[in-house]
Amino acid sequence: MSITCFIRYQIDPFQRAAFAEYAEKWSTIIPRCGGDLVGYFTPCEGTNDIGWGLISCESLAAYEAYRARLRSDADARANFLFSNERRFILREERTFLENIDATLHRPAVKAVRK
Repeated sequence: MSITCFIRYQIDPFQRAAFAEYAEKWSTIIPRCGGDLVGYFTPCEGTNDIGWGLISCESLAAYEAYRARLRSDADARANFLFSNERRFILREERTFLENIDATLHRPAVKAVRK
């Protein structure tokens, strides 16, 4: 059973660019530390202060091991410090979801015209 950690961020809407920079830094750190980065998402239309991050692991135990590696990774610590100093993350919530593996990463299929 694989899981996905669904992180909901309340962000300062005037610092969306800083949140995007923070998210982009995770693009190399998370995979290096053992997480399967599904993606980070920043507000575009509608609500302007909510962002998301999705990170998958083989199990909750694997997620905990990944988090331990993050704590010892210099780049990860620097990125956490960046977010603390800039204060663009106002609140963070984590929900753990069980993946339905057959539904993950399914690319679009071109419609066939008749």
